Amino acid sequence: MSEIVNKIAQSGLIAVDLADYCPKNSEFAGFDFEPSLWQGLALKEKDFREYVKNFDWNQFQNKHVYLFCSVEAILPSWAFMLVSSKLVGIADSVTIGSLSEAKQKALELTINRLDVEQFLDGKLIVKGCSDIPNPEAVMSQFLVKVQPVCSSIMYGEPCSTVPIYKKPKQK
Repeated sequence: MSEIVNKIAQSGLIAVDLADYCPKNSEFAGFDFEPSLWQGLALKEKDFREYVKNFDWNQFQNKHVYLFCSVEAILPSWAFMLVSSKLVGIADSVTIGSLSEAKQKALELTINRLDVEQFLDGKLIVKGCSDIPNPEAVMSQFLVKVQPVCSSIMYGEPCSTVPIYKKPKQK
């Protein structure tokens, strides 16, 4: 009886699950504009500036913060900038949108900080069924980050891959 050989393990393929890059132990928190609205409809600059001035921003220390409004309201663009300015140096990141979008941004920040040398001349397989927000966007960002150092990138599982990139042969 012949020994079973794991050809995939011997191939030098590097399986990448982007879910592994999701920030561990990160906290997420939302800032809802609703409590600061005038008559539940719109922001009044003077009142909003007072609300922002008296708000306890330290509750967002080292958190990924997402800014949203839980009701239909008229919000001027500068309001998002004003709140964001208060979170600089406090929050790990600021996202305009939902919790899911904040998680995506946190993952993208992790990918941006990635040391790509670990993938130097590597043959990567990016796992297709990752439990991550907006997988297409995150996969694309990962590809842009690592492609310059890889010899090939594939999508899927080791037993069934779709070729995405192959480094051109040197002439």
